[in-house]
Amino acid sequence: MFGYVIANADALTDEEKARYKSVYCGLCHALGERHGTLGKLTLNYDMTFLILLMNSMYEPEENASCERCLVHPMRRHDCRQSEFTNYAADMNVALAYLNQLDNWNDDKNVFSLLAAKSLRKKYDAVAERWPRQCKAMEDSISALSALEKANEQDPDAGAQLFGTLMGELFVLKEGYWSDTMRSMAESLGEFIYIMDAFIDLPRDMKKGRYNPLEALRRDGRTDAYFKDILTMLIGNCTMKFESLPLVSDVSILRNILYSGVWTRCELQQAKNRKKKRR
Repeated sequence: MFGYVIANADALTDEEKARYKSVYCGLCHALGERHGTLGKLTLNYDMTFLILLMNSMYEPEENASCERCLVHPMRRHDCRQSEFTNYAADMNVALAYLNQLDNWNDDKNVFSLLAAKSLRKKYDAVAERWPRQCKAMEDSISALSALEKANEQDPDAGAQLFGTLMGELFVLKEGYWSDTMRSMAESLGEFIYIMDAFIDLPRDMKKGRYNPLEALRRDGRTDAYFKDILTMLIGNCTMKFESLPLVSDVSILRNILYSGVWTRCELQQAKNRKKKRR
Protein backbone atom coordinates (compact mmCIF):
# COMPACT_ATOMS: atom_id res chain seq x y z
CA MET A 1 0.00 0.00 0.00
CA PHE A 2 2.87 2.33 -0.71
CA GLY A 3 3.80 4.49 -3.67
CA TYR A 4 0.58 6.49 -3.86
CA VAL A 5 1.65 9.75 -2.19
CA ILE A 6 3.59 11.10 -5.14
CA ALA A 7 3.63 14.29 -7.19
CA ASN A 8 2.09 14.68 -10.62
CA ALA A 9 5.33 15.73 -12.31
CA ASP A 10 3.56 16.98 -15.43
CA ALA A 11 1.79 19.65 -13.35
CA LEU A 12 4.90 20.91 -11.55
CA THR A 13 6.99 23.85 -12.70
CA ASP A 14 10.68 23.25 -13.42
CA GLU A 15 11.52 24.95 -10.14
CA GLU A 16 9.08 22.76 -8.22
CA LYS A 17 10.44 19.62 -9.88
CA ALA A 18 13.97 20.55 -8.84
CA ARG A 19 12.84 21.24 -5.28
CA TYR A 20 10.88 17.98 -5.04
CA LYS A 21 13.78 15.96 -6.42
CA SER A 22 16.29 17.60 -4.06
CA VAL A 23 14.23 16.59 -1.00
CA TYR A 24 13.84 13.07 -2.41
CA CYS A 25 17.61 12.86 -2.93
CA GLY A 26 18.11 14.08 0.63
CA LEU A 27 15.94 11.20 1.84
CA CYS A 28 17.96 8.74 -0.25
CA HIS A 29 21.23 9.94 1.27
CA ALA A 30 19.77 9.83 4.78
CA LEU A 31 18.73 6.22 4.21
CA GLY A 32 22.29 5.40 3.14
CA GLU A 33 23.87 7.23 6.07
CA ARG A 34 21.56 5.71 8.70
CA HIS A 35 20.76 2.29 7.23
CA GLY A 36 23.35 1.54 4.56
CA THR A 37 22.81 0.35 0.99
CA LEU A 38 20.01 -1.94 2.11
CA GLY A 39 18.18 1.05 3.53
CA LYS A 40 18.46 2.85 0.19
CA LEU A 41 16.67 -0.05 -1.49
CA THR A 42 13.54 0.77 0.54
CA LEU A 43 13.36 4.29 -0.89
CA ASN A 44 10.01 5.55 -2.18
CA TYR A 45 8.41 8.94 -2.76
CA ASP A 46 5.78 8.68 0.00
CA MET A 47 8.10 9.91 2.72
CA THR A 48 9.16 12.87 0.57
CA PHE A 49 5.66 14.23 1.14
CA LEU A 50 6.13 13.80 4.89
CA ILE A 51 9.41 15.75 4.84
CA LEU A 52 7.93 18.58 2.75
CA LEU A 53 4.91 18.78 5.04
CA MET A 54 6.94 18.90 8.26
CA ASN A 55 9.40 21.38 6.77
CA SER A 56 6.49 23.60 5.81
CA MET A 57 4.91 23.31 9.25
CA TYR A 58 7.96 23.83 11.45
CA GLU A 59 10.44 25.69 9.19
CA PRO A 60 13.63 23.89 10.27
CA GLU A 61 17.07 24.80 9.01
CA GLU A 62 17.90 22.95 5.80
CA ASN A 63 21.31 21.71 4.72
CA ALA A 64 21.98 21.94 0.97
CA SER A 65 24.70 20.05 -0.88
CA CYS A 66 25.58 18.65 -4.29
CA GLU A 67 26.07 14.88 -4.35
CA ARG A 68 26.80 11.95 -6.61
CA CYS A 69 25.23 8.53 -6.12
CA LEU A 70 25.22 5.05 -7.68
CA VAL A 71 22.16 5.90 -9.77
CA HIS A 72 23.70 9.16 -11.07
CA PRO A 73 27.47 8.69 -10.73
CA MET A 74 28.51 11.04 -13.52
CA ARG A 75 26.89 14.26 -12.36
CA ARG A 76 26.19 15.98 -9.09
CA HIS A 77 22.65 16.76 -8.06
CA ASP A 78 21.06 19.01 -5.46
CA CYS A 79 20.39 17.37 -2.12
CA ARG A 80 18.46 19.00 0.74
CA GLN A 81 18.02 17.66 4.26
CA SER A 82 16.44 18.87 7.49
CA GLU A 83 15.95 17.37 10.93
CA PHE A 84 12.83 15.67 9.57
CA THR A 85 14.74 13.87 6.81
CA ASN A 86 16.26 11.42 9.29
CA TYR A 87 12.86 10.76 10.86
CA ALA A 88 11.35 10.07 7.43
CA ALA A 89 14.24 7.73 6.61
CA ASP A 90 13.57 5.75 9.80
CA MET A 91 9.84 5.53 9.04
CA ASN A 92 10.65 4.45 5.48
CA VAL A 93 12.69 1.51 6.77
CA ALA A 94 10.07 0.58 9.38
CA LEU A 95 7.29 0.52 6.80
CA ALA A 96 9.41 -1.51 4.38
CA TYR A 97 10.23 -4.10 7.05
CA LEU A 98 6.65 -4.48 8.27
CA ASN A 99 5.33 -4.63 4.72
CA GLN A 100 7.73 -7.44 3.79
CA LEU A 101 6.93 -9.31 7.01
CA ASP A 102 3.20 -8.98 6.30
CA ASN A 103 3.70 -10.28 2.74
CA TRP A 104 5.47 -13.34 4.14
CA ASN A 105 2.79 -14.00 6.75
CA ASP A 106 -0.01 -13.65 4.21
CA ASP A 107 1.42 -15.19 1.03
CA LYS A 108 4.49 -17.13 2.23
CA ASN A 109 6.56 -15.21 -0.29
CA VAL A 110 10.14 -16.37 0.27
CA PHE A 111 11.61 -13.18 -1.17
CA SER A 112 9.59 -11.17 1.37
CA LEU A 113 10.86 -13.37 4.20
CA LEU A 114 14.48 -12.82 3.14
CA ALA A 115 13.90 -9.08 2.80
CA ALA A 116 12.28 -8.91 6.25
CA LYS A 117 15.14 -10.84 7.84
CA SER A 118 17.71 -8.55 6.27
CA LEU A 119 15.87 -5.48 7.59
CA ARG A 120 15.16 -6.82 11.09
CA LYS A 121 18.13 -5.28 12.91
CA LYS A 122 17.56 -1.95 11.23
CA TYR A 123 13.89 -2.06 12.19
CA ASP A 124 14.76 -2.89 15.80
CA ALA A 125 16.97 0.21 15.96
CA VAL A 126 14.17 2.35 14.53
CA ALA A 127 11.64 0.89 16.98
CA GLU A 128 13.94 1.75 19.87
CA ARG A 129 14.11 5.37 18.69
CA TRP A 130 10.41 5.68 17.85
CA PRO A 131 8.46 3.19 19.99
CA ARG A 132 5.03 4.88 19.71
CA GLN A 133 5.07 5.00 15.93
CA CYS A 134 6.39 1.46 15.49
CA LYS A 135 3.91 -0.04 17.95
CA ALA A 136 1.07 1.67 16.07
CA MET A 137 2.39 0.23 12.80
CA GLU A 138 2.76 -3.27 14.24
CA ASP A 139 -0.69 -3.24 15.83
CA SER A 140 -2.38 -1.94 12.69
CA ILE A 141 -0.67 -4.38 10.31
CA SER A 142 -1.40 -7.30 12.65
CA ALA A 143 -5.06 -6.30 12.83
CA LEU A 144 -5.21 -5.89 9.04
CA SER A 145 -3.82 -9.40 8.63
CA ALA A 146 -6.51 -10.73 10.97
CA LEU A 147 -9.23 -9.01 8.92
CA GLU A 148 -7.87 -10.61 5.77
CA LYS A 149 -7.80 -14.07 7.33
CA ALA A 150 -11.40 -13.57 8.49
CA ASN A 151 -12.38 -12.42 4.97
CA GLU A 152 -13.84 -9.22 6.43
CA GLN A 153 -15.95 -7.53 3.74
CA ASP A 154 -16.48 -4.21 5.50
CA PRO A 155 -13.84 -1.98 3.86
CA ASP A 156 -14.23 0.67 6.57
CA ALA A 157 -12.65 -1.70 9.12
CA GLY A 158 -9.40 -2.02 7.21
CA ALA A 159 -9.38 1.61 6.11
CA GLN A 160 -9.62 2.82 9.70
CA LEU A 161 -6.74 0.59 10.75
CA PHE A 162 -4.47 1.83 8.00
CA GLY A 163 -5.60 5.36 8.80
CA THR A 164 -4.49 4.89 12.40
CA LEU A 165 -1.08 3.71 11.18
CA MET A 166 -0.62 6.79 9.01
CA GLY A 167 -1.91 9.12 11.70
CA GLU A 168 0.72 8.05 14.22
CA LEU A 169 3.48 8.07 11.62
CA PHE A 170 2.76 11.70 10.67
CA VAL A 171 3.00 12.95 14.25
CA LEU A 172 6.62 13.25 15.28
CA LYS A 173 5.85 15.01 18.55
CA GLU A 174 2.70 16.19 20.27
CA GLY A 175 1.85 19.87 19.98
CA TYR A 176 -0.88 22.37 19.16
CA TRP A 177 -1.30 21.13 15.58
CA SER A 178 -0.69 17.43 16.18
CA ASP A 179 -4.41 16.53 16.30
CA THR A 180 -5.01 18.20 12.95
CA MET A 181 -1.92 16.56 11.44
CA ARG A 182 -2.99 13.17 12.80
CA SER A 183 -6.55 13.57 11.47
CA MET A 184 -5.27 14.63 8.04
CA ALA A 185 -2.94 11.61 7.85
CA GLU A 186 -5.70 9.24 9.04
CA SER A 187 -7.90 10.35 6.14
CA LEU A 188 -4.95 9.98 3.78
CA GLY A 189 -4.36 6.45 5.08
CA GLU A 190 -8.03 5.53 4.58
CA PHE A 191 -7.83 6.85 1.02
CA ILE A 192 -4.67 4.81 0.32
CA TYR A 193 -6.24 1.61 1.67
CA ILE A 194 -9.36 1.93 -0.47
CA MET A 195 -7.38 3.07 -3.52
CA ASP A 196 -5.06 0.08 -3.22
CA ALA A 197 -8.04 -2.28 -2.95
CA PHE A 198 -9.78 -0.59 -5.90
CA ILE A 199 -6.75 -0.90 -8.20
CA ASP A 200 -6.16 -4.55 -7.22
CA LEU A 201 -9.85 -5.55 -7.36
CA PRO A 202 -9.99 -7.04 -10.90
CA ARG A 203 -6.78 -9.02 -10.40
CA ASP A 204 -7.74 -10.18 -6.90
CA MET A 205 -11.16 -11.41 -8.04
CA LYS A 206 -9.61 -13.23 -10.99
CA LYS A 207 -7.06 -14.97 -8.77
CA GLY A 208 -9.43 -15.59 -5.85
CA ARG A 209 -7.47 -13.39 -3.44
CA TYR A 210 -8.89 -11.35 -0.59
CA ASN A 211 -10.10 -7.86 -1.38
CA PRO A 212 -12.32 -5.81 0.97
CA LEU A 213 -14.25 -4.37 -1.99
CA GLU A 214 -15.20 -7.71 -3.53
CA ALA A 215 -18.64 -7.97 -1.90
CA LEU A 216 -19.54 -4.46 -3.01
CA ARG A 217 -18.46 -5.26 -6.58
CA ARG A 218 -20.53 -8.43 -6.61
CA ASP A 219 -23.50 -6.34 -5.42
CA GLY A 220 -23.13 -4.27 -8.57
CA ARG A 221 -21.12 -1.29 -7.34
CA THR A 222 -19.44 0.43 -10.27
CA ASP A 223 -16.08 2.17 -10.63
CA ALA A 224 -17.93 5.49 -10.32
CA TYR A 225 -19.21 4.41 -6.89
CA PHE A 226 -15.71 3.60 -5.65
CA LYS A 227 -14.32 6.84 -7.07
CA ASP A 228 -16.98 8.79 -5.17
CA ILE A 229 -15.82 7.15 -1.94
CA LEU A 230 -12.18 7.94 -2.77
CA THR A 231 -13.07 11.56 -3.57
CA MET A 232 -14.80 11.89 -0.22
CA LEU A 233 -11.83 10.44 1.66
CA ILE A 234 -9.22 12.62 -0.01
CA GLY A 235 -11.58 15.55 0.48
CA ASN A 236 -11.52 14.93 4.24
CA CYS A 237 -7.75 14.86 4.04
CA THR A 238 -7.39 18.08 2.06
CA MET A 239 -9.86 19.90 4.32
CA LYS A 240 -7.57 19.23 7.29
CA PHE A 241 -4.49 19.95 5.20
CA GLU A 242 -5.77 23.40 4.24
CA SER A 243 -6.26 24.29 7.91
CA LEU A 244 -2.58 23.70 8.75
CA PRO A 245 -0.33 26.80 9.05
CA LEU A 246 1.92 25.82 6.15
CA VAL A 247 4.63 28.18 4.93
CA SER A 248 6.70 26.73 2.09
CA ASP A 249 6.22 24.25 -0.77
CA VAL A 250 2.43 24.51 -0.48
CA SER A 251 1.96 24.26 -4.26
CA ILE A 252 3.95 20.99 -4.34
CA LEU A 253 2.00 19.58 -1.41
CA ARG A 254 -1.29 20.53 -3.07
CA ASN A 255 -0.11 18.94 -6.30
CA ILE A 256 0.43 15.67 -4.43
CA LEU A 257 -2.89 15.64 -2.56
CA TYR A 258 -5.13 16.99 -5.31
CA SER A 259 -3.55 15.28 -8.31
CA GLY A 260 -0.58 13.02 -7.60
CA VAL A 261 -2.46 10.55 -5.38
CA TRP A 262 -4.67 9.66 -8.36
CA THR A 263 -1.74 8.91 -10.69
CA ARG A 264 -1.52 5.15 -10.18
CA CYS A 265 -5.26 4.76 -10.52
CA GLU A 266 -5.30 6.67 -13.81
CA LEU A 267 -2.37 4.64 -15.16
CA GLN A 268 -4.04 1.34 -14.23
CA GLN A 269 -7.36 2.33 -15.78
CA ALA A 270 -5.56 3.38 -18.98
CA LYS A 271 -3.95 -0.08 -19.10
CA ASN A 272 -7.34 -1.73 -18.55
CA ARG A 273 -8.89 0.27 -21.41
CA LYS A 274 -5.99 -0.69 -23.68
CA LYS A 275 -6.51 -4.39 -22.91
CA LYS A 276 -10.22 -4.15 -23.68
CA ARG A 277 -9.49 -2.66 -27.11
CA ARG A 278 -7.30 -5.61 -28.09
